[in-house]
Amino acid sequence: MSDNPLPPLRFNLSELSGSLGDFGTIVPLILAVALVSDVNARYVFLFFGIWFILTGLYYRLPIPLEPMKAVAVIVIAGSVSSGEIAAAGLILGLIFLVLGYGRFFGIIEKWVPQSVVRGIQLGLALLLFRSSLGFVVKDPLFFFIGIAIIAGFYLVARYRAIPDLSAIVVIGVGLVAGIVVSGFPPLSLIPAPQLVVPLPADFSSAFALLVLPQVVLTITNAILATSLLTKDLFSQDVPPKRFSTTIGLMNLTSVPFGGFPMCHGAGGLAGQFRYGARTGGANVYAGIIFIILALFFTSPQVLSIIAVGVLGALLVFVGIEMSRHSIRTDSLLVTGVIALLALLVSMTIAFIVGMVLAYGTAWWKKRTGEQPAG
Repeated sequence: MSDNPLPPLRFNLSELSGSLGDFGTIVPLILAVALVSDVNARYVFLFFGIWFILTGLYYRLPIPLEPMKAVAVIVIAGSVSSGEIAAAGLILGLIFLVLGYGRFFGIIEKWVPQSVVRGIQLGLALLLFRSSLGFVVKDPLFFFIGIAIIAGFYLVARYRAIPDLSAIVVIGVGLVAGIVVSGFPPLSLIPAPQLVVPLPADFSSAFALLVLPQVVLTITNAILATSLLTKDLFSQDVPPKRFSTTIGLMNLTSVPFGGFPMCHGAGGLAGQFRYGARTGGANVYAGIIFIILALFFTSPQVLSIIAVGVLGALLVFVGIEMSRHSIRTDSLLVTGVIALLALLVSMTIAFIVGMVLAYGTAWWKKRTGEQPAG
C-alpha cells in the first residue's frame, strides 16, 4: 500500500448506499447462472457475503467482488456442469495465487494488446444479449416491465444523489409476480455445504472452455484496472499482485464448497464510489446483506418462481455496460473479429485468432509503414 494512511471503517447511510452500487451486476448474473445450471445460489451468495466482509476489513477500502464474467456468461449461454465450474475455480484460484507472488503483471500487460481485451469484453456483451433473448421469448411482458423500471431508475439516479436500486426492485417485481401466479414457496434455512469434487475430465474441459477466456479478462479488468482506479479515487497504491492474491484465496477456499468463481472489478469499484462508498464499511454492509439472503431467502423454490423476463432485462443492461467500455479500442478490426468469433464459435478460438490478428496487423504496419485497416 502507499504511505497514505488507510481510512477508518465507517458505517453510515453513505456507506450503506454505496454498498448497493454493484448489486445490479452481481445479483442478475448469479440468479441467471443458478436458473440455467445446477449451481446453488445460496452458497454463492454465502461466500460472496463472507469475502465481501473479509476484503473490506483487509483493504479498508470499498474493493468490490463480482462473479467472473467470462465464466458466468459462458455458463448462462451453454451447458456447463458444477464439476466444470468447480474445476475452473480451482485452476483460476491457483493461477492468481501464484501470480500474486511473482513479477508477472508488467510482462502480461505488455503481452496482451488492448484491442484483444476489448474484443473479449464485446464478445461477452454479445453473449449476454443472446442469452437474454431466451428470457424474452419465455416472458415478454415482464421483460419490458423490467426495462421500464431500470430505465426509470437510471434517469432518476442520474439527476438525483440516490443509489440505483433497479436490480433489487426488478427482482422484487419478478418475485412478487411469481408468487401471485404460483403461490408463496416454502422457505428453509441453508443446509451445510457439500464438497464439490471435480472429475479429472472436468479440469481439461474447464481449462479450454472457462479458464482461458477468463484469465485475460481478470488480469486486465479485475486486477490492473482496479489497482489504477484505487489510486485515482483514494490516492492508495494497491499493487496488482495483492488483488491477484486475494482472488486466488477466495476461489480456492469457496468454489469447492459450492461458491462461484469471483474476482474484483474496476466497474464495481466505480459504482460503489459513485453512490457513496469511501471505506471498507460498505463492503461489510454488502456482506451482511448477501449472508442474510443466503441463509433465509434463496431456496430453490424461490428462485424457480421469479418471472424470468425481468432477468432478461437485467442482462441486457449488463451487456450494454460491458459493450460501452469495449468499443473504446485502438483497433475496431481486431475487437470486432474477436467479438463475432466469441459469439459464433468460442471464447478460446476468439482469443487465439485475436492475438494472431493483433500481432499480425502490428507487424504489417511496421513492415509497410502504414496504418492497417481497423
